Amino acid sequence: MNGLSAADLFDLLGHFLLLSLLSIGGAMSAAPEMHRYFVVERGWLDETGFVTSIALAQAAPGPNVTFVAVVGYQIAGLVGALAALCGILLPSTLLSLRVSRWLRTHRTSVGVQAFTAGLAPMTVGLLLATSWVLLKPFLDGAETVPWGPILLIAVTVWCMLRTRLAPIWLILMGGLVGALGYG
Repeated sequence: MNGLSAADLFDLLGHFLLLSLLSIGGAMSAAPEMHRYFVVERGWLDETGFVTSIALAQAAPGPNVTFVAVVGYQIAGLVGALAALCGILLPSTLLSLRVSRWLRTHRTSVGVQAFTAGLAPMTVGLLLATSWVLLKPFLDGAETVPWGPILLIAVTVWCMLRTRLAPIWLILMGGLVGALGYG
């Protein structure tokens, strides 16, 4: 869909600017909102294109936010990738710099400690919503329940909660399971 108008490109940039401020826990936590807006509401991507964008970016080395550039590129080419990256990085970076300076002087206050403690469950909830968005294409139209991906997710969550296993080993396990055709 590289034929977006200038107004659509500003809409793309503006939506990523807004998502930047809502991405508690990282850009991946905003994936359900990206899906809702870019796939369901605007129709700029289909289900497969959205999930493929995330999978492609996650398979590549680098920061987690890379998928935002891939989504932007899928929507509007290089200009879309640039708009998406600027939109997702600029506000949160400026806000983080300002807040981190303020927190250094106020980190012992009860309000700051309560706010920080409240961010953890919210982040977990946002990441669970992201997991649902990524799993949904496997469930839609499936004649049988796709136990492979569900089991892989369950094993990964269990390992992350119960062991000190480095995430890279879980990523490699997932890649191996997929390469063997079980995922």
